[in-house]
Amino acid sequence: MVSFNPQQLARATLLSVALLQPLAQAANITEDSFFYGQSPPVYPSPPMPGSASWATAYAKAVALVSQMTLEEKANITVGYTPLTGCSGETGSVPRLNWPGLCLSDAGNGLRATDFVNGWPSGIHVGAAWNKNLAYQRGLHMGGEFKTKGVHVALGPVVGPLGRVAESGRNWEGISNDPYLCGALAAETVQGIQGAGVTTSVKHYIGNEQETNRNPDGDVASVSSNIDDKTLHELYLWPFADAVHAGAGSIMCSYNRLNNSYSCQNSKLLNGILKTELGFEGFVVSDWGAQHTGLDSALAGLDVVMPDSTYWGVNGGNLTIAVNNGSLASARVTDMATRLVASWYQMGQDIDFPEGGIGMPINYYTPHKPVYARDPSSQSVLLDGALEGHVLVKNVNNALPLKSPKLLSVFGYDAVAPQKFDVGGPTDIIAPWTFGAESLSYTPFISSEPAPQIAINGTIISGGGSGANAPAYISAPIDALKEQAYLDGTSLFWDFYDNDPIIDTSSDACLVFINAFATEGNDRLGLHDDYSDALIQNVAANCSNTIVTIHNAGIRLVEQWIDHPNITAVIFAHLPGQDSGRALVQLLYGVQSFSGKLPYTVAKNESDYTNAGKPSLPEGDYQLFPQEDFSEGVYIDYRDFDAKNITPRYEFGFGLTYTTFSYSDLTIEKLAGASTSYLPPAAETIIEGGIASLWDVIAQVTATITNTGSVDAAEIAQLYVGIPGGPVKQLRGFSKVDIPVGANVTVEFDLQRRDLSEWSVTDQSWVLQSGSYPIYVGASSRDLPLVGSLSI
Repeated sequence: MVSFNPQQLARATLLSVALLQPLAQAANITEDSFFYGQSPPVYPSPPMPGSASWATAYAKAVALVSQMTLEEKANITVGYTPLTGCSGETGSVPRLNWPGLCLSDAGNGLRATDFVNGWPSGIHVGAAWNKNLAYQRGLHMGGEFKTKGVHVALGPVVGPLGRVAESGRNWEGISNDPYLCGALAAETVQGIQGAGVTTSVKHYIGNEQETNRNPDGDVASVSSNIDDKTLHELYLWPFADAVHAGAGSIMCSYNRLNNSYSCQNSKLLNGILKTELGFEGFVVSDWGAQHTGLDSALAGLDVVMPDSTYWGVNGGNLTIAVNNGSLASARVTDMATRLVASWYQMGQDIDFPEGGIGMPINYYTPHKPVYARDPSSQSVLLDGALEGHVLVKNVNNALPLKSPKLLSVFGYDAVAPQKFDVGGPTDIIAPWTFGAESLSYTPFISSEPAPQIAINGTIISGGGSGANAPAYISAPIDALKEQAYLDGTSLFWDFYDNDPIIDTSSDACLVFINAFATEGNDRLGLHDDYSDALIQNVAANCSNTIVTIHNAGIRLVEQWIDHPNITAVIFAHLPGQDSGRALVQLLYGVQSFSGKLPYTVAKNESDYTNAGKPSLPEGDYQLFPQEDFSEGVYIDYRDFDAKNITPRYEFGFGLTYTTFSYSDLTIEKLAGASTSYLPPAAETIIEGGIASLWDVIAQVTATITNTGSVDAAEIAQLYVGIPGGPVKQLRGFSKVDIPVGANVTVEFDLQRRDLSEWSVTDQSWVLQSGSYPIYVGASSRDLPLVGSLSI
């Protein structure tokens, strides 16, 4: 329905009452199929808890909202056409001096404005495996949002999780592993909110493909059909981490979850997010993701963007629903309270800049410049770019380079973009374009020679709403020229020929390619013949060929990885504006590589779930596309382990310029730690779930020694084998700098949550009695230390 009328409201209310009947039987659920493909109703929507960490903000919000009329409360729940470059703006209450909120993309830097930085993307953060760096990135990036008067940053992204290898938005997310993704998302939330800006963690939930993400004519959005156990143990895990970190907003996604649209799914919003996880903030729709009026209000949606035909101009249909008895006034009060409380929680009531200041709708409109770039961010930008590079091959110490006499540089990705164009692509030579409405940073892609690549310049991010306009771009060739000047090196380059002439005097040949992805479309493959041919042609005539891939997701390398002349390979991911500068420091050994893969690189597409491809409408469900997550929790390395598939490069793998050894594993169950089967029934719910889930019940330590000749950082990883589940699951990591010859003791805390499984029958996290294998090492398949923990 487009708007409410009394007959429709009455019918919706009767349907809601009828649908409550299965919920009464929930205590007798005995199998997971109850949740698979259907979403049981959960009503009513619980009010904001106002727990200890939110108590002051909650009290202030209650006091302010109590002064609002029903019409004013309804008004602030809907979006308005922005008067600035904000992605969306809520209604305001001028008579109470409540300004309304400016919400803006993106999770990788502030979009639609100038004088901000282009930060490393989510996938790059995941490849760095550095909690403190993730926090610092969030803090500094959040400072830019605040300087521009943005109240809500639309990020970080923890969904998609990477189930579909070709998904167009995997680059915005952090990792295919929920533990790594959740840990770094939590740091990002704390960093951005530490700067006084609310995070809107997205996309909740099951948003694993771009294909059919939105309704198209008579075809509904794809339904991600996920059983209850998989939902909790995999896809919900990083959202729980973000909520535990205090996230002030969650964005519901475009897709359906178990055949109910995410933004009107009462099980997801009322039952899991607001009850089970104790979420304090507000739920906002993705832009245009609302598909009903009363149902979405009852189900727990609090704010609609960018506007709402269903709730009406100024939220007028909500007012009608309350006045005719279809919707409790307390629901609208809670919507407004959650929104206003986030404003108070982030301290935005004191000296916060004017909303969207320095962000005109039209980029060419004369405007007062607002400089959001803080000089103190420079080191964080560079460190972030450095640490997300992953070295996966380095034969005979081909790297680092040592003052070469002649370097030959090849490939379309080496060069800086040649043209910026405001208003859309007007020239096929333009490698990057700004959309007039978004000022997004998006490469120009043509159908030739390969639709999977950005042919006309290096990429520092993917495309769509997750991208922003950088202050500058340090391309590989730019930084190489500066290094050549210092070393007296001669450079030869050819960025455009796919079968270039090779100077046989070259000390090394550097080949630069990319793998592009963007919102709105899934990738067409995990490699492309054009780039593979370029690499093979160079390697055929150069005995020291070094390949760098700027990849917005998994990129296969089987066509050339074993070529004897290919001596080094780098997954450079999406480093942000300091891309070339960071890469050259790594190539020349000024810094050692320290990143590791946040996903598995297979040998074949067929090794991934559904061959890595999105589902398509077919058969009886052409109008209601269905995607059954029948593999359960077995994605990425969990699946490779279960099927005994040998990957090309395993999850967590990455080389440095030195070597490390592991020793002295200790495993200790803490005295007094509760290891009962179930948490106490009356236990307090805190942000993120039952309080005891976050109790540390065991500690693991190990010693790492730098046995090589270069100071470098190592990422130690801890995996646990939970009985009855995957062979092993990541449950701890620590990135430590270790000088040559020194050793460092790493410590891992295992929380109750880390060792538990989700029980469908008990509807709770439970521990099992028995022995839990513990593994510590350098990657998911290099685990020299093995022990066990008895529960």
